[in-house]
Amino acid sequence: MSSVPYRRPLDALTLGALALAVTAVSSSAPLVAFAAAPALAVACWRNLLSVAVLGPFSLARRRAEFRALAVGAGRREGVYCVLSGVALAAHFATWMPSAQLTTVAATTALGATQPVWQGLIARWQGRRLPLTVWAGIGVAVLGAALATGADFTASGRAFAGDLLAVAGGLFAAVYTALGERARATISTTTYTTICYGVCAAILLVVCLLGGVPLHGWAPGTWLAILGLVAGAQLLGHSMFNYALHRVSATTISVLILLEAPGAALIGWVWLGQLPRPLALPGLALLLAGVAVVVLGRSRGGRRTEPVPVPAGAAQLAD
Repeated sequence: MSSVPYRRPLDALTLGALALAVTAVSSSAPLVAFAAAPALAVACWRNLLSVAVLGPFSLARRRAEFRALAVGAGRREGVYCVLSGVALAAHFATWMPSAQLTTVAATTALGATQPVWQGLIARWQGRRLPLTVWAGIGVAVLGAALATGADFTASGRAFAGDLLAVAGGLFAAVYTALGERARATISTTTYTTICYGVCAAILLVVCLLGGVPLHGWAPGTWLAILGLVAGAQLLGHSMFNYALHRVSATTISVLILLEAPGAALIGWVWLGQLPRPLALPGLALLLAGVAVVVLGRSRGGRRTEPVPVPAGAAQLAD
């Protein structure tokens, strides 16, 4: 068993996939805010339709891999795929409703606390974090308090949306960390099919039990859902998952920060949403704190233990 995770060198294809992913996910919050449908229903359809697109292709191409994950030597990686789908469902169930309760800018900025949560997850796993990381966490928490406090003075609804966005960032960190484990040995199509399938099944059950309507909306809402499937899901999440075999979850988290200004720009141009003045200093501190966390953790990364990867993993992943 190798003690060093297999990483292919960055190439033009990976860099292009990351650029495409950042651009695609920037459209997520504006589309969710535009859709005149319950956020949970939108999240459910987003994943169901993604599985409908990916499922036939992955089942036709990766039958042996699916079999190994179910009854073969890859059962542990199969568990990571399932758990990642559960975390993704929790992320969508918290972050997507936040886009309909508060502004697009606040939703994306507060959701960008994902690298902070991943730093805490690393500490929970027994990895030592540099002092700069904890300093960055403090700055980010202060920024989040200022941002949510500004929303609280505006309305309790916006404040609830801010809290959901922060929770969404936490679950996104868990989803990415589990995905990094699974993607060490599993192809992108197999991983995303299982992950999105588990996520869709959970959200469908929640919608059915909660009486959330799944149809009866205007054509514009369905177009927004299709936009989420094609953009944020298939070109966004899937491209990030593709890159997880080549770059770390921390690097992915850094790039996801670029979603915040991109979504805010789209929200301003398309939806006419401007962040409230009182929230701007808090959002700036939040993003600065997250940047400090990421930089501090990358400098201290040489002192952390890498994730073990079974021998032969390089031949399994695409």
